[in-house]
Amino acid sequence: MIRTYLNWLESKPFERQILILALTLDPIGFAAGYLLAPSLGIEPLIGGVYGLVAASLPLSFWVMRHASDS
Repeated sequence: MIRTYLNWLESKPFERQILILALTLDPIGFAAGYLLAPSLGIEPLIGGVYGLVAASLPLSFWVMRHASDS
């Protein structure tokens, strides 16, 4: 299933790939950080920011992979 999603994503233009990844990963990262923060003793909003930072890592790796292919 993941392979078919990656093939579908790679068939799109690079600009659309970035947009799709950002629209998918950022809300997931924020929500995960927001929900996990209280159990780690952090305020939920700060946890959401940490989640956004963590969600940007796969996007950065995607851009670096694309840059190395070109």
